[in-house]
Amino acid sequence: MGTLADFRDFIAKGSVIEIAVGIVIGLAFTALVNSVVQGLVLPLISVPGKINISGWSVAVGGGVFLPGSVIQTLITFIVVAAVIFFAVIRPIAAMEARRAARAPVSAPNTKTCPECLSTDLPLKATRCKYCAVKLA
Repeated sequence: MGTLADFRDFIAKGSVIEIAVGIVIGLAFTALVNSVVQGLVLPLISVPGKINISGWSVAVGGGVFLPGSVIQTLITFIVVAAVIFFAVIRPIAAMEARRAARAPVSAPNTKTCPECLSTDLPLKATRCKYCAVKLA
């Protein structure tokens, strides 16, 4: 049967703490991105004072559907995805590509047998350890 000490040990594990920190940072990043999108990007692409699609509604029977709210949320999602792609993903990918281009390429330390196509033969080997063919 579990005890409070078992629970304490579980919570004290590094992975649980790392996950919690990741979630908190993710929430803060989400707030930042939403603020940029709502405060800067959406006003730039909207027609100020002309159209407010979030208020569109359709009454059917006794219920009211809000397609404008769904459309507004969809537009916000697309804009958030675009901001994240162009402001985070592409710069990180470019940075990783530059880092990979600068990384030294290590020389191969094995060779391939031309007869049996084994690929784990040491460079100094003179015969294949699998088929005994003479290597160049």
